[in-house]
Amino acid sequence: MMVMGIKGNQLPEQDREETLEQRLKRQGVSRRGFLKFCAAAASAMALPPSMVPAIAAALGSVTRPSVIWLSFQECTGCTESLTRSHLPTIESLIFDAISLDYHHTLQAAAGQAAEEAREMAMEKFKGEYLVLVDGSVPMADGGIYSTIAGISNIDMLRDTVENAAAVISVGSCAAFGGLPNAEPNPTGAVGIGDLMEMGEIASKPLINVPGCPPIPVVITGVIAHYLTFGTIPELDHLHRPKSFYGDTIHDRCYRRTFYDQGKFAESFDDEGARLGWCLYKLGCKGPTTHNVCATTKWNEGTSFPIESGHGCIGCSEPKFWDAGGFYEALSEPTGALGTAAKTAVGVGVAAGALSAWQNLSKRSGAAAEREKVTIDDLEQK
Repeated sequence: MMVMGIKGNQLPEQDREETLEQRLKRQGVSRRGFLKFCAAAASAMALPPSMVPAIAAALGSVTRPSVIWLSFQECTGCTESLTRSHLPTIESLIFDAISLDYHHTLQAAAGQAAEEAREMAMEKFKGEYLVLVDGSVPMADGGIYSTIAGISNIDMLRDTVENAAAVISVGSCAAFGGLPNAEPNPTGAVGIGDLMEMGEIASKPLINVPGCPPIPVVITGVIAHYLTFGTIPELDHLHRPKSFYGDTIHDRCYRRTFYDQGKFAESFDDEGARLGWCLYKLGCKGPTTHNVCATTKWNEGTSFPIESGHGCIGCSEPKFWDAGGFYEALSEPTGALGTAAKTAVGVGVAAGALSAWQNLSKRSGAAAEREKVTIDDLEQK
């Protein structure tokens, strides 16, 4: 996945100066394979096939950017998710295309050598490096609840973000505080965006990639967009990429038809559950949760929680740990429901038929306009 040196993950100068296409070619990836990679990148970023030539041109000239990954109050689940990449896909190719100069879990260096690697990358690529953060930052009692090399999380974050080009919050803990932020929040845990709003760290372009953990292709898709266009993707009001968080899981769920028909499982072992009926009454938070789980799925597109028989717990939304029990239906009092949840409850099943018809019309129109393209077509372009 990366080349690790004595000081950390520092790469030889000639490797850093290589473009992505040059590096892949040296590793035996053909032009055809490179175009397949670009097509995968376009798909991950929800771009039409017509954008593949532009992506190829952009990535063909881009050099490997420096990435500093900081891990704070977290469970390492986001890194675990990322390492579940399968070959040969965008996950592995993208991480051959960046220089991961600092990562607590994946780097070879330790102690002083590890911190030197971070400092060297910050100095050499000042204003150009990307900062990826997973885990919340404790602010109570001076931030003493989590330190690295004797440095508090907040101090390390301040130092690293100061000259970064952009920041990507990976996982719900970094994006919104996550589990450490749940009541009573003894460590005073907050997300990266909160720290920017509070003026505790420098304000930089911020992308939130929430999930507990996020799907690997969502993380790498965001990086692919930045590599290709040099800008952050279009974001929603929570700084989440709309291409991945623009729709609710409910909108794309294969059980949606049962919801529209008013067919619900009443328990996890009743006839409705065996027939794959909607899990709404068993606490599924899909109607109020924005993510691509239902379409991108996990484990090479094998499945996602609802397909495995368990309702969505809403892990890509703020305060999901405090938004009521995971097995309480949204129509039941849950204490901390947001506006979106209350609206969904108010609409109820009665509006399902109209919503289903509107969605069907949109999908039919999209299908009719969908461009058909093959890898051979891309090679000719």
